[in-house]
Amino acid sequence: MWDQLERPGSANRVWQASRRRFVSNVLGPHFEQVCRDWALHHAEHDLFGGLPARVGHGTVHDPATRTGHEIDVAVIGIADHGKAPLLAIGEAKWNDTMGAAHIDRLRHIRELITRAGRYDTSQTKLICFSGAGFNDKARQAATSSSELHLVDLPALYGHN
Repeated sequence: MWDQLERPGSANRVWQASRRRFVSNVLGPHFEQVCRDWALHHAEHDLFGGLPARVGHGTVHDPATRTGHEIDVAVIGIADHGKAPLLAIGEAKWNDTMGAAHIDRLRHIRELITRAGRYDTSQTKLICFSGAGFNDKARQAATSSSELHLVDLPALYGHN
């Protein structure tokens, strides 16, 4: 692309060709990290039902389909005894309006984690982070369920 940029007037064309990669390879991962930092340092104390010991990300294996499901935000609590509580799992989308499919995906992943038996998932919350917002189905689901929370940009940056 550098050769293209050296040509006068080609910057817009290069940006159009590169925008999708920039969003997925730079903005997306950065937004995910912002969401993890928020969960660890800035979320309301009662949101997760416990104090986060650590927040990370990872992949959950689905033995039935032989696939992996990425988790953008995993909030792990303090283990007093027994299994550590998985306080929340979350999906972070910078440029996508989130809806029911994202919530269903998180529920499925939580079920896989429960079956694996490594964490106590009895109180695991589902968190959707979005830079683009949420559709009506997602908002309705969050209104009718105490296990689901939607976090938008004003909430992330303390303007709610």
